[in-house]
Amino acid sequence: MMSSPCCRARSGYKPGIMENHPETAALCLELLEARRTVLPKRLQDPGPSPAQTQLILQAAASAPDHDRLRPWRFVIVPPQQRQALADVFAASLRQRDPQATEHQMAQAREKAFRAPCLLLAVAQTDAADTGVDAAERLVSAGCAIQNMLLMATALGLGSALTSGKALRSDELRLLFDLQVGEQALCFISIGTVTGARPAPPRPEVGDYVSTLGTRQPASTSGPR
Repeated sequence: MMSSPCCRARSGYKPGIMENHPETAALCLELLEARRTVLPKRLQDPGPSPAQTQLILQAAASAPDHDRLRPWRFVIVPPQQRQALADVFAASLRQRDPQATEHQMAQAREKAFRAPCLLLAVAQTDAADTGVDAAERLVSAGCAIQNMLLMATALGLGSALTSGKALRSDELRLLFDLQVGEQALCFISIGTVTGARPAPPRPEVGDYVSTLGTRQPASTSGPR
């Protein structure tokens, strides 16, 4: 998924930028550490402005993309379509649990109205004849999503990724016009943070890095 040196040169790639500009690296680290998941119910108005939304979406284009396939896309869910999404959530719950109470159905519908900015991330996982398999396409999509979350953080906004069984429902595929080979990955919620909570601890580098050829002790820490 890495581009060739000549491609990097054409795109303005500058080797050693972090070594020559340590303040850039410091700002980058600060941004990375500032990004955190904020529950959609704690994301309120104002959401991103049209100009900010454009910056967030533009950030996705910098994701690694083998053969320039762009195996991902994003669908904005505007206010006038939230009720349709709410109906999909409710229908999906009813299919999974015919005994769901009215309260549970209302809770399912309410999720469609959280956060002022809501998008669906969609990946094209069908390798077809390109030779770029599904795993690599999903990695590219994940990078695009992370770029968007980081841009939202840089703009002073909170964000979250949410999933759920409704993503696999026929009703959702129909609502978002998903094509053969496309997979709904997650919803992206963006807005102004209210009721912020302390950031959870990040894992230490040693928790997820090892060196080939050396034995590492089994980690005793649970999932974070």
